[in-house]
Amino acid sequence: MDLTKLRHIALTVLMLLGCASVHAQDNDMILNRPYADTKKVHLGFSVGMNFQNIAITNNGFVTDDGEEWYADVPSHSPGFSVNVLADLRLHEHFNLRVSPGLYFGNKVVRFLNHRGNPDWVEQSHYKQSQNIKSTYIVVPIDLKMSAKRYHNLRPYFTAGAMYTCDLAKDRSDQYRLKRNDVMLTVGMGFDIYMPFFKLCPEIKFCFGLKNLLERNRPDLEDNPDLYRFTQSVNKIKNDMVVVTFYFE
Repeated sequence: MDLTKLRHIALTVLMLLGCASVHAQDNDMILNRPYADTKKVHLGFSVGMNFQNIAITNNGFVTDDGEEWYADVPSHSPGFSVNVLADLRLHEHFNLRVSPGLYFGNKVVRFLNHRGNPDWVEQSHYKQSQNIKSTYIVVPIDLKMSAKRYHNLRPYFTAGAMYTCDLAKDRSDQYRLKRNDVMLTVGMGFDIYMPFFKLCPEIKFCFGLKNLLERNRPDLEDNPDLYRFTQSVNKIKNDMVVVTFYFE
């Protein structure tokens, strides 16, 4: 995980903690929605941001003309997320949550020829890039483990799995990624009890399990200049940081 991503995560955690502490202090004297957690089933929705990344395993492949390409994702742009929520109370401290939705975002992959020269006139033989846009249908299933409520604040942790399906159209670019993936997820957040609803800021870390690289590329059989990028990689895996604000 690079420094840019770590900075995003640190700032997000600080934002969540600050938001939670401010609301808790302001509302300590009034106990909002005292029976909110006794419902067997409740519904909600969420909006948020996602920071998409792909973990690329380069293999050092050298082409016939002596090029050696390596790829990485140097920075991360925030995308938009929207979900609906169904929550089933299992126990005083445990809930099962299903929150299908849509994640919109993109990853910009940078390719660099380690045997190239930055002063070459033809820069495509030294560096290239690919913008991979994604529109994910997601189905997260989480076990929510909550601490005891303290006034109008209740911290919790989540663990679960998430199915993703990318609806973006295939393109004849350097990489083509498989549509379907399964990700393991862990997260943390706070239930903040407002007068008329619960606000739940949450940060979640998602780790893909499948190798998404599509190696069978008949569309590139006559285009070795693009196919060399697929040959230079052993595997590509998804990972993502998601910041969500639930309204329940």
